[in-house]
This record gives sequence, C-alpha cells and structure tokens, in this order.
Amino acid sequence: MTLMTPTGDLLDELESVNESFERSTPIKILEWTFERFNDDVAMACSFEDVALLHMVHQLRPNAEIIFLDTGGHFPETLEFASRIEREWSLTMTRTTPGPDADAWPCGTERCCELRKVEPLGRAVTGKSAWITSVKRVDAPSRTNMKTLMWDEKFKLVKVNPLATWTDDDVAYYSRPMIYPSTPCGPRATRQLGVPQ
Repeated sequence: MTLMTPTGDLLDELESVNESFERSTPIKILEWTFERFNDDVAMACSFEDVALLHMVHQLRPNAEIIFLDTGGHFPETLEFASRIEREWSLTMTRTTPGPDADAWPCGTERCCELRKVEPLGRAVTGKSAWITSVKRVDAPSRTNMKTLMWDEKFKLVKVNPLATWTDDDVAYYSRPMIYPSTPCGPRATRQLGVPQ
C-alpha cells in the first residue's frame, strides 16, 4: 500500500498509538510497525551503530535496509557495512548522491540535502513507512519528536523506535556484544558532516 496523503483515520491511529509507545520498547514499536505495514517498510541505516539494525533483523530478517552512502564514509565503515550485509544476509539498498553533490562536500550548505535527504527520498518512494534510529537526545530540534509521525517530506509514516532512548540505553543494549560494533565509534558521526 502506497500512501501519498495521510487520511484522518491514519493520523488518528498514529496519535493514539504514540501515547502507548511513550512507555514501550523499541521491539514492541517494531512489532507494531511490521504488523501494520508488513513488508511495505524500510529502515535507513548509516551503520553508526547497529542496535536498531539488530532489532529489525531479529524481527524481520528480510526487511529492506537502506544504507546512505554519502561519499564521506571512512573505509572502515564501508567495510563494516559490507561485512554485516554479508554475515546477516541483509536485503540492502545502497544509495549514492547524484552528480550535483560533487559541488557540495560534507559540511557545506547543501551537503545533507544532496547526500542524505535526496537519495533517501528516492529509496523510500513507494513505501508506506520508514524506520529511523534518531533519538530525542540527538539534537535540541528532536526533543519533542514522536515515535510515529507523518513524514510530510517523503509522504509516508516515519517510525522512530529509539525516540525515547538515550545514548546510555543504546550502549546498555549493545553491552552483551551479540553483534559487532562499528569500527569508527564517535568519529563515524563527524564524517557525515553532523554537528557534535
């Protein structure tokens, strides 16, 4: 099912479910997402951290994973992404920036638009929902972010299962080392032009 404009019923459903998700786990949010949207959902992943990817893979091994290859990743990150793709048999779509991005290197005014937003938009076209790993603690602009929301830019439902988590929550989930950690750690974020 492809959504182009949200119905009142959908927006009411998202608002209602959001209330219960304030006290829920990412796993429960993902279970709802896959039950509600089945295979018409994809997860965007930069391989900065694999906690959410691990959860998605446990619940839906064939879920589409969109790797935003911005052209600015460290070689270790690219090798890590390929390794996880191979070892976990991921269904991965790799996006790359268009030729216009060459004039806008990481950290410049249109970097994120051309290296992340535009390629992601192409990748989620036709989907009903997409999953992100953003958290409210990531930036002041995200402090009121909902777990479920209508994404007006991409015209589909945006699912933020880690919205209520902190970096410590992610680290705690990652502690058992049931999956490999990204080789670049904190510098993985800096390579993408994301302000610290």
